[in-house]
Amino acid sequence: MKRPINIFEFPINLGLTKKEHATEPGVKKLPDWFRKFDFHKRINPKNIFRLDAPEYAMDFDEETGVKNSDKIIEYAKKQSEIILKNFDKNTFSVILGGDCSILIGNAIALKKLGNYGLFYLDGHTDYIPPQLSTSGGVAGMDLAIIAGLGHEKLTNIDNLKPYFSEENIFCVGNAEIDDEKYVGEILNSNIHYFDLYKLKENGFKKTSKDFLHLIKEKKLDGFFIHFDVDVLKDEIMPCVDSRMEEGIDYNDMKEILQPLLNNEKCFGIEITILDPDYDENGEYTKPFIENLIQIINNED
Repeated sequence: MKRPINIFEFPINLGLTKKEHATEPGVKKLPDWFRKFDFHKRINPKNIFRLDAPEYAMDFDEETGVKNSDKIIEYAKKQSEIILKNFDKNTFSVILGGDCSILIGNAIALKKLGNYGLFYLDGHTDYIPPQLSTSGGVAGMDLAIIAGLGHEKLTNIDNLKPYFSEENIFCVGNAEIDDEKYVGEILNSNIHYFDLYKLKENGFKKTSKDFLHLIKEKKLDGFFIHFDVDVLKDEIMPCVDSRMEEGIDYNDMKEILQPLLNNEKCFGIEITILDPDYDENGEYTKPFIENLIQIINNED
């Protein structure tokens, strides 16, 4: 990574429903957890910005069909303001969640900056309307929301709908393919969809290069990467809200991310869903950080 780096910390957990044994989802601890293992120090950022999240709740909103919609919208607006206030086209952004609802605020900021593409690397599609969600958690619908599927309150903040055009999105890595209704939603969209098996068939590096070709061909202003760690195999990353046995490994992760991160049009990457409460000694976090730093720093 030749460009200076800004780290943004957005430790919101309002997009997730808490587990029975928990008081609240632990994903809000992710930035501080990364700091404990010297992530920030080794990245050596130019700046670190942080927006603390509201107190956790599970307030179901009848109007939108999701939980905590008003607080999530308010947080997303503040998020986008922080990003825009500190925007520098020569700086790369590393954005630490939090749950996947942080994509909304990041998407609003990028829509205000221009016409951007999205590389959505996730073990789930997160592309469903509220009526198909069993939890009502925004973190399971964030891709749908930023593409314009869902209630206007969430999809059309500041009259910016859609934040990303479907045809400028690659959704990559979904391993939850057994539910026809779930997968049917994205198959009926204009999103470029590569489930885990199609991704392996197409090739990790080639899929990224195909995306970069789209960015260049459409003359987009840039692109953003969403990276939910649940796209990794369960054996190397079980510290997530919704575990899936199948996934990619660290070599695959490198092949996918390196071409993207080395491209000058890459605005940045968001890291979501890693829950420190499920990784007491950092057994899984430490190798993840090590591999991520190697990719960001372009180390072999």
